Parts: sequence; structure tokens; C-alpha cells
Amino acid sequence: MAKHTVSSYVGVLLVLLSSACIPAFPKGAARAPSTAVPPSYGGLTDRENSAQQRWQDFFADPKLCALIDEALKNNQELNILTQELDIAENEISARRGELYPKVGLRVGAGIDKVSSYSSQGVSDDANGVAQNLPSLGASLSASWEIDVWKKLRSATKAATVRYLATREGRNLAVTHIVAEIAASYYELVALDALLAVVKQNIELQQNALQVVRLQKEAARVTELAVQRFEAEVLKTQSRQYALSQQIFETENRINFLLGRFPQTIARSPQNVLELLPPVIHAGIPSELLENRPDVKQASLAILAADLDVKVAKASFYPALGIQATLGLQSFDPLKLVALPASLLYGLAADLMVPLVNRKALTAAYFSANSRQMQAVLQYERAVQGGFIEVSKLLSMIYNLDQSYRLQAQQVAVLQQSIAISGQLFASARADYMEVLLTRRDALEAQVELIENKKKQLLATVGLYRALGGGWR
Repeated sequence: MAKHTVSSYVGVLLVLLSSACIPAFPKGAARAPSTAVPPSYGGLTDRENSAQQRWQDFFADPKLCALIDEALKNNQELNILTQELDIAENEISARRGELYPKVGLRVGAGIDKVSSYSSQGVSDDANGVAQNLPSLGASLSASWEIDVWKKLRSATKAATVRYLATREGRNLAVTHIVAEIAASYYELVALDALLAVVKQNIELQQNALQVVRLQKEAARVTELAVQRFEAEVLKTQSRQYALSQQIFETENRINFLLGRFPQTIARSPQNVLELLPPVIHAGIPSELLENRPDVKQASLAILAADLDVKVAKASFYPALGIQATLGLQSFDPLKLVALPASLLYGLAADLMVPLVNRKALTAAYFSANSRQMQAVLQYERAVQGGFIEVSKLLSMIYNLDQSYRLQAQQVAVLQQSIAISGQLFASARADYMEVLLTRRDALEAQVELIENKKKQLLATVGLYRALGGGWR
């Protein structure tokens, strides 16, 4: 009874000594993250949240959906991240394996000769033991670190949490790829519309050039007017090739995201000006914490870092290990299985307390705390960045819509001005520069209108991604 009491006191004393020697963090322990967000986006609240929609339901264009579906199957970045998931899952198995005893089988054979002038040699000579003595053996050995302080279990939990964080990282990549495919697709449709407008204007300008040439023959205008109109035609013709190059590059960008070599991208024949941006609902800011994969990933990183601190702290406590050996050994092969004489076994337990030169443990402990604080700050940064991004895109969508309405009116007015300027020029009531500038302004207004529509579509896609949509 007294022996058990002494052992208990020794164990408690070792724990108290270890606990008392755990260093305090120089700047204090990492604090909990702040999860407070404003109640609304600048006073705007919405009961629905488009981030809850699957991308198949959010995007109505079947050709766009087909491209996204192919990208999610073949995109190389996603395939690489899938391998990262497998690596993280294997890390869980590796950490879990450390909780159990390590067992190994050893089989060996050898020969020994001891010095005749040693005590062992003299004894062997006296007993008629051969000088070259064979040694044969087979044994099972086991070692087990008993996880008294939950060090190994905390490491296993940390690996599990990092696996979940890796999965959120893949979800984040999915949202970016979905948004990038949609944005490139809308850009491609807008470029098609721009090219069609430019070609239409080339035809109109060529007709106007013919009229000016006839006017010159009638001595109503000079050669200067003809050259100015011809220069304008050449300028617009040059513009169509620049647009063709942009279309080629945009198609290849989509092909790369789809994991395939260059080919034509199938798209809707509908004019971009006829496309209506998807209706989007922003919900409330607190929903960002559950919908955005980067915020969820950052939250899991805090949990993993907290477990790492516990692992580092447990390193200061005594480590309890058990070693065991069971086997057979003999110098004579025929006597190897002669039990129990050839039997060997051993059992030992050890308790190791770090006392001297603990700088490495202290440094690891402090670094784990700093990494936890770093994870907290990254989480708060992700939340703040998400809120600001959503607010900016909501404002952009509103202002682009107001601007689009006015630009559409401008285009309509300038289209009427083209016909009026032509009639005035034909009746010599307007000079050629007025006609030229009117046509130039009309073309630029059409281009700006298409660009505005493209920005509307891209802002809607960006808002869907910023809200955390696309990975479901």
C-alpha cells in the first residue's frame, strides 16, 4: 500500500513540476476571433440569398452551364486540389496510427566469437563452448506511447480539421472557376456583339464614302472630304481585327479552364444587349460566415491552430512509453523451438520528463500560439474583405443599371442623328465633318452601351461569387 502511495506522489510531483515550467507567452495567448459584422449592406436587407442557389439554377444559358460542367470535371487546378484532399486524408490516417502500439517482427542469424582472455571466453572454454558460436533468433517487438495528455489525439484532430479546411479550399477554387468561366463567356458574347456593330458600321461608312465620292465628282465637296471618310473606313476595318484577336484569346482562356486545347466555344446566338443579368439576392452579411468557402476555411484554420498549441503544450509533460519483446533465440537450430529454454521476453516502461535544454519545445510552443493568432487575423480579414466586396458590387450593379438606361437613350438619339446628318449633307445644309463626327459618336456610343452591359453581367457574376455561391 505504501509503495502505491509513493508512486502516486511521484507522479503528481512530476506533473506539477512540468506544469510549473510551462513558459508564458510573451505577448499573451491568442485571442478569439471577432465574428461581428454590420447588420446590413448600407441599409439594404434581403430575406433571400442567391449564394444558396446551385450554379445550374443561377445561370439560365444552357451553353454556359455545359461549359461550367465540363470545367468542373477536367480543370487541372481542381484535379490538383483533389490530390491535396487525398494527401490530407492520408495525414489523418498517419496521425491516427500513432495512437496504437507499433509492432515489428525481427528474424536474424549471426556468429559470435569472444576473446579467450575475457571472462566470457574463459568460462566458454571451461564449459566446452565452441569459439565460433552461431546465433539464431526470431522475435516480436512492440512499443507504445500512452497518450496520457491527449497529445496524439489532438494531433489527429488537427489533421482532421485541416482536411476539412482543404475541402473548403477546393470549394473556394470551384467558386472562382465557375465565376471565371461565366465572366469569360459573357465577355465573349459581348465581343461578338462589338464585332457585329463594327462590321455594320463598316458597311454604313463604305456607303457614305461612295456618296462623298459622288459629291466630289459633282464638285460639291473637295478631295479632303473623300480622304477623311476613307480614313474613317480604314480605322473601323482595323478595329475589327483587334476584336477578332480578343475573341480568339478569350476562347482560349475558356479552353484552358476546361482543360482542353484551343477550339471554338459554343455560345448563345442571342445579342448581349438582349441578355438580362440574373436576379440576385444578397441576404444579410452574417450569412457570409456560412456561405463563403474562404471564411469557413479560415475558421477551420483557427481550430487546427488551437489544437497545435495543445500538442506543443503537451510536449512539456512527462511522456510514458512501454516497450515489449517476445521471441526465440538459440545457437543451435534444432533447439530454437525447444520451449521454454529458448524463450526470451522483456517488458519495460519509461517516463521521460524534459528538464534541460527546452528551448526547442519553448520555441515550438510560442510559434504555435503565433500561428493561432495569425489564423485569427486571417479569418477577420476574410470576413471584412467579403463584406467590402459585396458592398462594392451591390453599388456597382445599381450605378451600372442607371448608366445603362441613359446610354441606351443616347444611342437611340445618335441613331436618329445619323439619318438627319445624311439628309442635311445631301441638301448642302451640313458639311462632311458633321456627318463624320455624328457617325463616329454613334459608333462609340454603341460600343460603350455593349461595354456597360458586359460590366453589368460581370458584376452580377462577381456578386454571386462574393456571396459564396457556385460551389454547391
